[in-house]
Amino acid sequence: MGLPWLKALTVFGQELVSNPRPIGAACPSSPGLARRVARMVGHTRGNYILEIGAGTGAITAALLRDCVPADRLIAVERSSSMVNLLRQRFEKVRIIEGDACDLVDTLHRQDIDLRSITHVVSSLPLRSLPADQVAKITSQFLKILSHGSHLVQYTYNLRHGSGNVFGQFRRRSSSVVWLNLPPARVELFSAVGAGQSLESQDTFDRLPSENPFRMAPGTKRANASPRS
Repeated sequence: MGLPWLKALTVFGQELVSNPRPIGAACPSSPGLARRVARMVGHTRGNYILEIGAGTGAITAALLRDCVPADRLIAVERSSSMVNLLRQRFEKVRIIEGDACDLVDTLHRQDIDLRSITHVVSSLPLRSLPADQVAKITSQFLKILSHGSHLVQYTYNLRHGSGNVFGQFRRRSSSVVWLNLPPARVELFSAVGAGQSLESQDTFDRLPSENPFRMAPGTKRANASPRS
């Protein structure tokens, strides 16, 4: 856990230059964003957290500090250089080199029971990935969430969030982290169960408990350009 921050930033920068699309951001996640994600997850007992797109480990560190012991965290990362970095930084965490498009089979090959996962934490830049990849990834998430687990995803689209990407999921909570570059919206999703109807994708505008900045009735929205 004592790996110098400069080394992590160097690996991130090298990956951003060589393969920018799967990275999706100009900087690693801020401590504030990592804390917000961990708060969405909360403390879990006895089961596992699955982190997808762990990168340099900013959110991994927050999950270990606030949510789960190292032997209950599974991190999946596609980049081999970042996998090596994560294994140096988090020796007791189960780090798997794999693609989110093949997530379920990857977990099965590792003898991981999908029913033991309480939360999937995703740092994947879904709005910048090709549509066919996004469809594959969301179908993989759905297979895991169908067992009753939850998905925590953040996006740089502050206005609309990830609701239009996760059309088969129910959004349960949403909040914005301004102290990140760029600012990000963190959202909590679950699968829509049998007999349930999909809620409006404006959930965070209608539920005051999930949005401390809810607009008063009759207030006019200012123009804002969504950021991906």
